[in-house]
Amino acid sequence: MSHANNPEILGRLKRAQGHLAATLRMVEVGEDGLAIAQQLQAVVKAVEKAKTMLILDHVDHCVAHLANGAEGRDARLASLREITKYL
Repeated sequence: MSHANNPEILGRLKRAQGHLAATLRMVEVGEDGLAIAQQLQAVVKAVEKAKTMLILDHVDHCVAHLANGAEGRDARLASLREITKYL
């Protein structure tokens, strides 16, 4: 299953990457701790949103295959069970 077809997930991850790059620059130049903490929070939130989108995309994909009676039902259910630990 490829999530490359979901531009929203890619966008969120690129946003997180940008926030992290900004955080690194801030640390390197000795910015204020409060400003760095705020930027780190932006990194965390962007990653969390990307993770949520990825999990929901995965669940939608698995459920669609289950609803269509596709082969591999047990494997799909196992995959759903496994991904719930990341919620």
